[in-house]
Amino acid sequence: MTEQSAVEVIVERRQAPIDYIDRTREQYSGLGYPPYAWTHSEDAPPWTEVPGPLSELRLGVIATGGIYRAGQTAFTYKDDTTYRAIPTDVAAEELRATHFAYDLTDARDDINVVFPIDTLRALVAEGRVGELGPNFYTCMGGIYSQRRVSEELAPALVERCLADELDVVLLVPV
Repeated sequence: MTEQSAVEVIVERRQAPIDYIDRTREQYSGLGYPPYAWTHSEDAPPWTEVPGPLSELRLGVIATGGIYRAGQTAFTYKDDTTYRAIPTDVAAEELRATHFAYDLTDARDDINVVFPIDTLRALVAEGRVGELGPNFYTCMGGIYSQRRVSEELAPALVERCLADELDVVLLVPV
């Protein structure tokens, strides 16, 4: 039997998509929120060229799966706009997940299903990614306040990514 690359493992695990919009509406309703107003922008986002081959770049991650390291404070469910810095050399076994918008069973069995830390380290070892930044950043997805995300959380994450001198950031939504 031949050894699979990290990319082949990801493709093999792929499952049917989840109807996220209906599920989110139901969960917000269950929390007593009015119907969620999805963000809509008239303008297309600005396009930024990747500054070189991924094999030569420093990669960061921002993930919305509510991932935190044992010893850090877990995320809260209602409008938690805080984030956690996760060192990229942390053992996956030290990572935890808390979230209201997805079934945590698989994430608690293998954190890589929502936070691909081991897969990304394997891509570095294979030479497909140049290097990882010192930290990955995680937050609670499903934040109801778009204003707080755009005014508080997003600027703080951008500042951290710039300070880490990242060339590219992988966004991992849950």
